[in-house]
Amino acid sequence: MQPHLLILEDDDALRAQLARRLARDYAVTAVASLAEALHALETLTQLDAALLDQNVAGDSGLDLITPLLQRFPQCRVVMHTGYGSIPAAVAATRKGAADYLTKPATLKQILAALQGEHSDPLPTPLPDAPPSLERLEWEHIQRILEEHDGNISAAARTLGIHRRTLQRRLKKRPSASEYARDRGSNNSHDSDES
Repeated sequence: MQPHLLILEDDDALRAQLARRLARDYAVTAVASLAEALHALETLTQLDAALLDQNVAGDSGLDLITPLLQRFPQCRVVMHTGYGSIPAAVAATRKGAADYLTKPATLKQILAALQGEHSDPLPTPLPDAPPSLERLEWEHIQRILEEHDGNISAAARTLGIHRRTLQRRLKKRPSASEYARDRGSNNSHDSDES
């Protein structure tokens, strides 16, 4: 029997692409929201792996880990996000995620993580340059949000800012180029991948 995979991804094009490419190795259930994912958990009889986007339509994929593992304790959970941070990776691991990938991850990297063969453990090598102010602010906000279980109002009070201000800052995530800059020149060997 083919192993079953749950994909939680709110980007329609990416979700369809992942479902199509991973269908070679898994029976795939692909959903676009946390509510759809929770409904799928009630109806599935088998779940071997899950690929969860961290930021999904205003919700957090981290919130799916606990109910998922309660229903399917042997399921291998992999977080997949475009805006990863060390605090979020630690939070995901504490909740039971087996791996944490930042987008764009290759199909080979995703399959390796889902099958327990991912060989790029955290933390990554230190960058050549210090992280940008935007990156530091983003990681601090993520850490405070995690401390308050994703409650934006409570996190805003802790940060000393208005809730709407925090929501605006959360929408202004550091760009992919910021993350590439923060990695420094250590990724020169990334192009050697075959």
